Amino acid sequence: MTSDIFFFIAVGFCAQIVDGALGMAFGVLSTTSLLAFGVPAANASAMTHVTEMFTTAASGLSHTYHRNVDWRLVARLAPAGMIGGAIGATLLANINGKVIEPFVSAYLIAIGLLILYKAFRPQNRREVRDWAVPPVGFCGGLLDAIGGGGWGPVVTSTLIGRGHDLKRVIGSTNFTEFAVTLTISITFVVTLGWSELNSAIGLIIGGVIAAPFGAILVKRLPVRALMVAVSMVIITTSALRIF
Repeated sequence: MTSDIFFFIAVGFCAQIVDGALGMAFGVLSTTSLLAFGVPAANASAMTHVTEMFTTAASGLSHTYHRNVDWRLVARLAPAGMIGGAIGATLLANINGKVIEPFVSAYLIAIGLLILYKAFRPQNRREVRDWAVPPVGFCGGLLDAIGGGGWGPVVTSTLIGRGHDLKRVIGSTNFTEFAVTLTISITFVVTLGWSELNSAIGLIIGGVIAAPFGAILVKRLPVRALMVAVSMVIITTSALRIF
């Protein structure tokens, strides 16, 4: 159990460092690691989202302090993301874990490819009133709950790809993710029970320790190189799970 808790702390710390810097990848990195560790798909997603209640709160406050949050964007993303997340969590909790696991791994590979694509896609600036914001939020919440991650890769990368300001998108999606993960976590706790989620404590410790550093790193790290590295990790580990 001692070695397990340190493993979960390390996963939470590394995933949150990347997520805070990119505005994506905590869920997919955590879920991919938990699946490789033998955790069932529904439990892996639930543990990730319970953890993200704490890490997204810490990260969101940090981005708010550094003035990276656009409140108009948050107001348009949050309601749609919460609805999509509740629907996705309900679906996943009622599906056999062994049946859904290969599909979750395939989804994570797709997300890895999406991150890789977005790393090299040219950007055209758009405004917050962009019509696609609520639908992107709904799809992000739905897929995030089912795959144990995807809010950042779907929402952040899509909005950046559509030309929204990178710093504002990363800060706003990190802040909004708290409301989405809170909704998803409540749904999982109601359907699965808390006893199945005790191992989330390690992820929470690691993620909360790392959260304050993300808002600083977003201004310093080469984003493209980090996106490529993250996509390679997700694709490789998920492919191994399938084959």
